Amino acid sequence: MSTLANQLATAEREEVARGIRLLLARPLLTEAADPVGFDLVRRRREPLAKWFDYTCGWTLAVEPRRGYARLAKVRTLADSSRPARRQRSGRTPFDRRRYVLLCVAAAELLSMPMTTIGLLADRVVQATAADEALPAFEPVHRPERSAFVDVLKLLESYGVLRAVDGATETYVESTEAKVLYRVDTTLLMRLPAAPVGASRQAVPWDEVPLRFEELLAGLVQERRYGGTLPPPGAGQADGEPTVVSEAQRNLWLRHSVLRRLFDDPVLYRADLTEDELAYVTSLTGRQILRRAVEQAGFVLEERAEGFLLVDPDALATDSRFPDDTSTARVAALLLLERICAAPGGMLPEQLAEAGGELLRRFPGWAKAYQSEDGAARLTEDAVRVLCDTGLARRAGGRTVARPAAYRYRVAETRTTGVEGGLR
Repeated sequence: MSTLANQLATAEREEVARGIRLLLARPLLTEAADPVGFDLVRRRREPLAKWFDYTCGWTLAVEPRRGYARLAKVRTLADSSRPARRQRSGRTPFDRRRYVLLCVAAAELLSMPMTTIGLLADRVVQATAADEALPAFEPVHRPERSAFVDVLKLLESYGVLRAVDGATETYVESTEAKVLYRVDTTLLMRLPAAPVGASRQAVPWDEVPLRFEELLAGLVQERRYGGTLPPPGAGQADGEPTVVSEAQRNLWLRHSVLRRLFDDPVLYRADLTEDELAYVTSLTGRQILRRAVEQAGFVLEERAEGFLLVDPDALATDSRFPDDTSTARVAALLLLERICAAPGGMLPEQLAEAGGELLRRFPGWAKAYQSEDGAARLTEDAVRVLCDTGLARRAGGRTVARPAAYRYRVAETRTTGVEGGLR
């Protein structure tokens, strides 16, 4: 009996660890997209919810009947490394126009359990016309229809919209396209991860650009830490709230460090505040860190420069590097060796020259960058990849390699053979 109990306990630990890594990679996990993964999360939802709450202060909501699990990741530091992406056209990141249309369309869909693409477009036209802060939506223009389709395809990928008749892409060609949607308004309301609703930050629209950082901080203010976030420039560590007790401060330090460790490719000691570094290097902090890493099924690499989590099964990996799925990622790997070889970093002009060499060396590659300014654009996109993955940083107008980048150095290999040839 004890053997069976041990086997069941081991199976539960392994499934909880797998569920943690699945949700870290896909905070919105749907039954339609991953039925096996969703079933695991559904069965182990209680220990999973407890782990995320204790370790990171994140909320996990699992809706078995509706077929989705939503992990609300809250971060106090702005992070542009994981933008919304178009589901077509090479998964290009959303631009400002598409983000605006996404917010307006989502607001209109809240009261529409069923709709058509034409009716929704009309509602968006009316909403933008009534708000002087928003540029009007004009579906008579093809670029506008294309942006609108990208928004709807993203909502379809989330499971918020389901086309029961017709295809969304047809709207790009004509406003007369007929598409009928079923809307999951409950899931739509789960999408925002911010603990404070944007409507509670209402200010005159002309003041938003001047107070943007303050408003953004207000969206991620969490009451559990007992205080409020200071305004930008107040002198306190970025994102750190003013707490009212030692227990709340320790809770904040635990969550702030572990959120970044489990959400980023690498966590550098230099990026931590003095209090965060003191916490993670304390006896209690190290015990909590190592226990959380073990429970999640990661391997912890601790170096003088910082911490790195390795997932042996690559379940938690939402973005891979090296990766040949995009030109920018290939260029990032090719440029990384040169950046590592420059202790003082490389200027944009030097990077553009290196990018130009790549384009000349491989004339049939990177066709989207084979233009007059292609080398500069290629290197800019490649550097962005390196910065997003924690392998490089921009400092003083230069791109400088970070310690983790040296894991990808090209090693010289030597082969030895029998003198006089093979036998």
